[in-house]
Amino acid sequence: MFGICFGHQLLGRAFGGQTFKLVFGHRGGNQPVKEVSDRHVEITSHNHGFAVNADSLPDEVEITHINLNDQCVEGMRHRSLPVISVQYHPEAAPGPHDAEHHFHRFVELMKTRRTAA
Repeated sequence: MFGICFGHQLLGRAFGGQTFKLVFGHRGGNQPVKEVSDRHVEITSHNHGFAVNADSLPDEVEITHINLNDQCVEGMRHRSLPVISVQYHPEAAPGPHDAEHHFHRFVELMKTRRTAA
């Protein structure tokens, strides 16, 4: 499963996390987001007014991306289930292809699960 934007927030809630209203929201095609594992920065497109509270997520959920402007959770993955998410719109390609790798990651996740089944 790959949650995008509101899907990211829904997954955060489904995992037991909480969401909160941002003071100004994230809008536009120029939000810098850092991938935690390799410190890679993507320029991303956003249009949302809520975020997932990092401290409310259980241990089985790993934060994968953070917003460099305000440190909000921008991506997460479940450690044992085939579930990933990003708060922004990788399909918008503002970078122009900065976030395209998320779709490749999702396809690989599906292939891995199909092989394991």
